Amino acid sequence: MSKLPLNAANQQIDPYGWVLPFCVAALASIGVVMVASASVAFAADLYNDQWYFLKRHLVFLAAGVVGALILSRISLNTWSNLSWTLLIFAVAMLVAVLIPGVGRAVNGSMRWIALGPITVQPAEVAKFCCLVFFASFLTRRHEKLRHWTSFMVPISVLGIVALLLLLEPDFGSVVVISGTALAMVFLAGARLPHTFMLVAVAACGLVMMAIFSPYRLQRLTTFWDPWAEQYAAGYQLTQSLIAFGRGEWFGVGLGNSVQKLFYLPEAHTDFVFAILAEEWGLVGGLLVIGLYAALTWSLLRLVRKALAKQAYFTALLTFGIAVLLAGQAFVNMGVASGLLPTKGLTLPFVSSGGSSLVVCFGLFALALRAQKELNSEEGQDQGRIEKISQLPIFNPLQLGDRKSGEAA
Repeated sequence: MSKLPLNAANQQIDPYGWVLPFCVAALASIGVVMVASASVAFAADLYNDQWYFLKRHLVFLAAGVVGALILSRISLNTWSNLSWTLLIFAVAMLVAVLIPGVGRAVNGSMRWIALGPITVQPAEVAKFCCLVFFASFLTRRHEKLRHWTSFMVPISVLGIVALLLLLEPDFGSVVVISGTALAMVFLAGARLPHTFMLVAVAACGLVMMAIFSPYRLQRLTTFWDPWAEQYAAGYQLTQSLIAFGRGEWFGVGLGNSVQKLFYLPEAHTDFVFAILAEEWGLVGGLLVIGLYAALTWSLLRLVRKALAKQAYFTALLTFGIAVLLAGQAFVNMGVASGLLPTKGLTLPFVSSGGSSLVVCFGLFALALRAQKELNSEEGQDQGRIEKISQLPIFNPLQLGDRKSGEAA
């Protein structure tokens, strides 16, 4: 398979190619403004520097942008060839964070590894690595995926990663990674009975974990009526809802939030959307939701174009990125607005958080590379791992086999 350089001479014009970088740039810009606004009082009290979290956020933002520029120059074929290495690296980090003296405990959770002056969250690294691994594995093994033994290979890998995350514990990352992986497995051609059975087992597992874990059960019961424990388990959610209520249509004005003044914990990380809704109102909240919708649409456009060019690794990878970013944004905004139980997930490209922000830009770099390869005249070969005749989910003629469970 020949590889031609991707340059301006062999690029096709994409009238909507600007949507992806525009949405990311807009969300990152909003993130800078909201981190500055939401953290100013807390930073002044804790560090005697009202711009402490803003400075930290800008450092990681710069690191994310530089990293994205570097990663976007690496071909997708290279990423596919490194898939097992990335998976082993992710698992090693998830194990290391559980070792006393290596992992750092914060609020009872072992989620961070200190590397000099910075801390790394292995769960965020695992998101990037697992996406690449599942896209590569499912591309190469799609023909056997409808057999139970082959289907269990990616599921077993997912189970190991989920178990390590639950030991931290990081339930939110388990939900996001598992949901993304299952969506990719389904898209790659897994049989419907296998997929539905796995979803049912996962749902039962989540219910059992909630029942036998008192604090998780309390979160679920409090979620239904947070005002019943307004100053106890429901404190975060009630303060977040107050912020939404104060915002009304157009908000109280940038910087004029009251809830960020030590009422709403984690105002610049997990609940930054609540502060945005308070200061920007319903209109501002809908603007941010619209940007995430446009970002997801631009990624799904790449999936469709990749399928048309038979670049199946590119299709699975960009689909996984779309599901992960959209899913995490939905969970974060759902938690802040009281739609979902409280989970510690950041808002992609917006919330303060070093590892999360850098990994989001890493995913953006992969999407940019996919867009560049697909827009080239040689994109059909550049994004392809190997010559693949058909994938069941991609070929409507195979849907009958998929439903009936016949072997490929």
